Amino acid sequence: MFTTQNYVVASSLDEAYELKQKPKSTVLGGCGWLKMGRRMMSTAIDLSALGLDQITEHDGYFSLGAMVTLRQVETDPRLAAYFGDCIAESVRHIVGVQFRGCATIGGSIWGRFGFSDPLTLFLALGAEVVLHKGGTVALSDFVHMPYDRDILVEVRLPKRGQQAAYVTHRVTATDFPVLAVAACRTDGQMVCAVGARPQRAELVRRAPGETAEAFANRCADTLTFSTNLRGSAAYRAHLCRVLVRRAANALEEE
Repeated sequence: MFTTQNYVVASSLDEAYELKQKPKSTVLGGCGWLKMGRRMMSTAIDLSALGLDQITEHDGYFSLGAMVTLRQVETDPRLAAYFGDCIAESVRHIVGVQFRGCATIGGSIWGRFGFSDPLTLFLALGAEVVLHKGGTVALSDFVHMPYDRDILVEVRLPKRGQQAAYVTHRVTATDFPVLAVAACRTDGQMVCAVGARPQRAELVRRAPGETAEAFANRCADTLTFSTNLRGSAAYRAHLCRVLVRRAANALEEE
């Protein structure tokens, strides 16, 4: 649960930004994770009146507003037609339909959680984020930026003819992933994002002529893994070899 002294429905991004500069102020997304913790905030900022709940297709990219829900992403026919089933696959295990109908893309990406399924896939797809004051930033840079008082406005998925695959291993169907892997091939070049290590997802590029097995082994050997209640570091390294090889082979078969 969370409590707040002030609740404000922002009428503009500028107003929301000014409110967020106050100590202990928080932008509300779907509030899924906030409800699971205990937090006191001075000002709760609601962005629901700003039209940020739309998925829009442009010539070179898809725009996902910060208030777009995971369920919208999961069921959008335009995303499925362009990217195949990888986007739906990346969110369909997240808790349940009711939760995905509340949880937002903005919250999932802004949090930069190690377990984030959308973050792992979007990183492989070459996504960008648009910040109110910081402008457009590559997601690969954003994941390493410190938390600040800016506001995430939208996420952009570029249209580059990508082919992508998303695979995970979970202890139970709706639990956080023990390990998550997204592979993406663009113009014959492949990258993999490996998330839930349990650190934030990291990108590894496949070398020219490298076999799927050699690529998977290099990912497991160069990335770092840690232990938590879902699995040991050694187990995650083993899963990395399996899942990267599986994702790479899936793209080669297309």
